[in-house]
Amino acid sequence: MEQPRRQEASPHIVIESLTMAFGSFVLQKDLNFTVNRGDVFIIMGGSGCGKSTLLRHMVGLQRPASGRVLYDGVLSLWDATPDERDRIMKRIGILYQSGALWSSMTLAENVALPLREYTRLGETEIRELCSLKLALVGLSGFEDYYPSEISGGMKKRAGLARAMALDPDILFLDEPSAGLDPISARLLDDLILELRSSLGATVVVVTHELASIFAIGNNSVFIDAEARTMIAQGDPKLLLAESDNPTVRKFLTRGGEEP
Repeated sequence: MEQPRRQEASPHIVIESLTMAFGSFVLQKDLNFTVNRGDVFIIMGGSGCGKSTLLRHMVGLQRPASGRVLYDGVLSLWDATPDERDRIMKRIGILYQSGALWSSMTLAENVALPLREYTRLGETEIRELCSLKLALVGLSGFEDYYPSEISGGMKKRAGLARAMALDPDILFLDEPSAGLDPISARLLDDLILELRSSLGATVVVVTHELASIFAIGNNSVFIDAEARTMIAQGDPKLLLAESDNPTVRKFLTRGGEEP
């Protein structure tokens, strides 16, 4: 699926001199990169380098040891007032690696959670919106199913429907293809691009799946466990073609094989 033509770059999230640490152990330092509005931005790197931890810093679940996360290039997530922070969080949708659906709730009830928390909509409106969001991810008619009654790929799509509940302008997806077969993973990639286009959202994706990286990503940062900092950034396809960093090339070619 072709990606839609992007407008002139406009900073949506700016990571400025970010250091991530657990006590005295520094996981990553001196991270500086920009996620532009409308990007499908890939956070990539080898196992244990801190990809998911970086995502948690970007959505405000972990505080940086130093540095800043700026929304719209100016508003610091960690320096914001409670009201400003609340406004930022309402603009964010998150798909966790496991889907993180409540097993005791139906799919519609799961999608309804943020609507009940952050809006004053009535139950009829909430039900209609839940049906709409589930239909957008190909789950029309599954409103009353429980997570245990659907497949892994369907759980990921249901989690994506919940992430979209408040019509966010930024979607964060943590390993969306993890545990999926190749066909389901490809369908999810296509769905991510369709939603990015229809919602006009910026999408930030943590993944190590090469097929997904090249299929959906137009911008990226590569963080390295050994260097403990970023060692590449830019369009993954251009990095594959042009990077002379052996770690980046090994990752993007899986040690020499073309993806």
